Amino acid sequence: MDNDKIIRWGFIGCGEVTKYKSGPAFQKIENSEVVAVMSRDLQKAQTYARERGIAKWYDDAQQLVNDAEVNAVYIATPPSSHATYAIMAMKAGKPVYIEKPMAVTYEDCCRINRVSHETGVPCFVAYYRRYLPYFQKVKQLVEEGAIGRVINLQVRFAQPPRDLDYNKSSLPWRVQPDISGGGYFYDLAPHQIDLLQEMFGCILEASGYKSNRGKLYAAEDTLSACFQFENGLVGSGSWCFVAHESAREDRIEIIGDKGMICFSVYTYDPIALHTERGREEIMVENPTYVQQPLIQAVVDHLLGKSVCGCDGESATLTNWVMDKILGKL
Repeated sequence: MDNDKIIRWGFIGCGEVTKYKSGPAFQKIENSEVVAVMSRDLQKAQTYARERGIAKWYDDAQQLVNDAEVNAVYIATPPSSHATYAIMAMKAGKPVYIEKPMAVTYEDCCRINRVSHETGVPCFVAYYRRYLPYFQKVKQLVEEGAIGRVINLQVRFAQPPRDLDYNKSSLPWRVQPDISGGGYFYDLAPHQIDLLQEMFGCILEASGYKSNRGKLYAAEDTLSACFQFENGLVGSGSWCFVAHESAREDRIEIIGDKGMICFSVYTYDPIALHTERGREEIMVENPTYVQQPLIQAVVDHLLGKSVCGCDGESATLTNWVMDKILGKL
């Protein structure tokens, strides 16, 4: 695309994530605007568009993709439809920005990448935490040797069930594997795994155990895993989505031979640096709309100003790791 071109986005999906994390950012960025939205519920699409000054709304994704004014597509639907909509848009010559996880399986991610290669149309995935100042600070500490040579990683995540998890007649889509790809692990672990691969390279080996301890839904709710990176670094993780409130935890530990870095992925607790000097807390502010730095990078890429590495190929690595842990591969 030419440097003076406007990236005119069409949204497929207009749920919560577009209201608070991403949607406003598309409008704030220079040379970027939202011109159309789509929801299967036409009234919902119309209300969303009118509240935000968006000119067009649809209840059919193909109509949005065919809109001549739309030249890039943001896919913000549950993961089971990501591959269908991404392929539809790329075959129409329109770059896509897909919410995470990229798809419900590693195989679907490969399908998306294959079409991107065949058409030459870019595909990006919303692993926006890579671009947030909080996580860039963690990466900087590692690269500067603040804790020496990294020798081990540990991921620990636990949360209580959500109120909707008890409603067996109307369970959240995130615990319906045919829609989400798995349970809450498939929804929340992608950001953790993506960040670790961004910092330490590809995970080449991964395995895990899964269980359903709460019996609230069919998907797994408790997991343990081990993994190894291409540089030989090893790590482990545990996830529990039916924990007692007192056990709530969101923590990654990067253990080095001269100290340790502890940080959270979802709560943005102060980064804790443990060295021979003792424990230091580092506060880092993130932007109001957390997807804005990545969306800016995507827009700049499409305008030919720079290259955004948060693409389909890098995102596929995360799906591969999750599918290995879940025993799907």
